[in-house]
Amino acid sequence: MKPSFIAVWIVAFGIGTFGIGTGGLFPASVAAAEPDAAARGYRFLTETAVLPSDFRQSTFDRLWTVWPEPLRSEAENASLQRRRELAFQRYGLTTRPGDDSGKPLQYVVNAEGDWTMNCFSCHGGTVYGNLTPGAPNNRFALQTLTEEIGKAKLGLGLLPGRMELGAMFIPLGTTNGTTNAVVFGMGLMNGRDEQLNLVVRRPRFFTHHDMDAPPWWHFHKRPNIYIDGFAAKGHRGLMQFTLVPENGPDFYREHEQDFEDVFAYLSSLRAPVYEGSVDRELAEQGRAVFHANCAECHGTYGAESDYPNRRVPIDELGTDPVRLNALTVEGRRKYARSWFAHAGEPDQQETVIDPDGYVAPPLDGVWASAPYFHNGSVPTLWDVLNPDQRPTVWRPIATDMDPQKIGLTVEVVSGVPEDETDMAVKRSYFDTRKFGKSNRGHDFPDVLSESEKRQVLEYLKTL
Repeated sequence: MKPSFIAVWIVAFGIGTFGIGTGGLFPASVAAAEPDAAARGYRFLTETAVLPSDFRQSTFDRLWTVWPEPLRSEAENASLQRRRELAFQRYGLTTRPGDDSGKPLQYVVNAEGDWTMNCFSCHGGTVYGNLTPGAPNNRFALQTLTEEIGKAKLGLGLLPGRMELGAMFIPLGTTNGTTNAVVFGMGLMNGRDEQLNLVVRRPRFFTHHDMDAPPWWHFHKRPNIYIDGFAAKGHRGLMQFTLVPENGPDFYREHEQDFEDVFAYLSSLRAPVYEGSVDRELAEQGRAVFHANCAECHGTYGAESDYPNRRVPIDELGTDPVRLNALTVEGRRKYARSWFAHAGEPDQQETVIDPDGYVAPPLDGVWASAPYFHNGSVPTLWDVLNPDQRPTVWRPIATDMDPQKIGLTVEVVSGVPEDETDMAVKRSYFDTRKFGKSNRGHDFPDVLSESEKRQVLEYLKTL
């Protein structure tokens, strides 16, 4: 299938969908390392909006008026609180841990009722229904939310905002739980020079592709960021998604300390512990199989754990190459020369301008981070271990974990229903035949016997 190349007017519309902010109660998951800085980082992410707001509380509370039936009638006869619960469910939003304010984890909401998206929109989800900041938000329906916010504003006599206008040119995410986030960053950087000064440039054409957000509990192990590991880890690199025109170069110097705190928060997170039943004898057998076949790329775990940070060439890995090819050498080189990479400074970072593959991630908490692969195309660990039996089209049908396959509980279908008119439902289907969504590759488990695969699956619960 040919890629869809659409002009990105990000600078014109100022689409900074990852607004960053401060406050809310600090979850108990933050570890001991730099606890004060980590706590400040969490507050910064949840309470201080540093981008223009996306919409108002009054607009959010009118979203139900544009929903399809029978959901609209259910909301019409419900209380305001119930309507908000229905909206949270529809768009993949959650409340905040230990906070009874009702505010969403994924948005900064100020006293005036302005809503601004923050980093938790993609990185603040649930682990099989249990709210877990730092978990991939595999239910986030950004495209549907943006479209319906636009309709609700129209019904209120309001003009569309930059998100709604931008979504006419830029696909925000074609499947719930994935977003076009990489292109957001590429487009925003297109409107800056290396010192982050605003420049006027012709809109660029980018290869749009959906990505599955990685779990933040891997951050403390990985020396580089992004699936191809091209950029060295650092607090400045976390600031890229705030490159809207309203934020000039001074903004970044002034907020370095805030993002050092965010860096401390991300570094403090650790994977949740599997609380279900584990066959310890089977898992121990799986440990030996894993060490012999998987540890070279994914590392070892336990008291003497080691993470190799290995980049696997795409020809060897065989997974979808769209993400790798979407970032140009020119774009990566510009990042290497930028303030984000400390270019020209004593602590200048090393940037890989032409990576040849994807970096194998750590597997801490792998049972908790479904779906799998960088594009979210594989719903369970059993499917990862059985390449020839991965479903072609599937959708989640429950928040509970599939206890046999370890991952999402899904329905496998022959195709996305053509007569489905509710876009939130339609986008819940994952079609691996679409551009950038292939579930092929990572065929390494083919060397294992069926019993060895069962052993490894049991072992993965313990990580």
